[in-house]
Amino acid sequence: MIIVTGAAGFIGSALVGELLRQGWQDIVAVDDFSKLAKAPNLEGKKLTARVERKDFFTWLDANEKLVQFIFHLGARTDTTESDKAIFDELNVRFSKEVWGRCVRYGIPLVYASSAATFGDGAQGYGDEDDSLSQRLKPLNPYGESKNEFDKWALEQQQKPFFWAGLKFFNVYGPNEYHKGRMASVVFHAFNQIMGTGAMKLFRSHRNEYKDGEQLRDFVYVKDLCDVCVFLMEHRKHSGLYNLGSGKARTFLDLARATFNAMGREEKIDFIDTPSDIRETYQYFTEARMEKLRSIGYDKSFRTLEEGVDDYVKEYLVNGAYC
Repeated sequence: MIIVTGAAGFIGSALVGELLRQGWQDIVAVDDFSKLAKAPNLEGKKLTARVERKDFFTWLDANEKLVQFIFHLGARTDTTESDKAIFDELNVRFSKEVWGRCVRYGIPLVYASSAATFGDGAQGYGDEDDSLSQRLKPLNPYGESKNEFDKWALEQQQKPFFWAGLKFFNVYGPNEYHKGRMASVVFHAFNQIMGTGAMKLFRSHRNEYKDGEQLRDFVYVKDLCDVCVFLMEHRKHSGLYNLGSGKARTFLDLARATFNAMGREEKIDFIDTPSDIRETYQYFTEARMEKLRSIGYDKSFRTLEEGVDDYVKEYLVNGAYC
């Protein structure tokens, strides 16, 4: 069995779909299935079992001999959430329990970390030096919770025989329909353009960046899934890994790619960055990808234009899922 936590969510459901397409049949989905907005993400996907998050550890204790691998992708991911207790429970304590079971039962583990751990980027975006986690200063409770678990994992004397923490950068792609405000800029751009013929980007509030020229490392969810499958099959070289495209692009680039994919004339306006996120807004992220490449991952990542074109034409225009 392959377990995917957060399986009804954006990345989790995309990974389940990719595993099924590659012929992996025995997949167990773990999530809070009361969230009905996420239900379409797993519709039509053949699963061995669906396990409620609250029942997961009891279920795992009873079925551990059947489990080959765990992808722990479940988390609270709202970067605007200020209640630290929520992150402590879902992103730290729950993850420690998953880790402990993987150690006890000899199960390899890939878990979701985040580029939010890097904060304002003052320490760079490298993943070669594990001690960097101790120096990072995330900008919000979500990033703090992810960095807290990364640091804890690195400090453990007992570790799964293979483990990898993946620092996801700005992921976009199908199955994020339920995410609301936290969905990708591509998703919001598509809907704005469909509704008004134009789209709005955040104005820059820093002199060194022009409006729309804030930079992000945008990574297509299909590329992310390919890396996850590679690590499951590779099962060597444990540690923390960046998972981005390795190339920072501007929001203007993203907007133009979306207009082009939709066959629409470009019309872009700028609005102030909301006050509740302005002080913690990242102006530049770019994953250093040498570490992943050094262990043998040689598949190319889609360019922003390629990823947006696929997302828009194959999914967003039809409301389709992957």
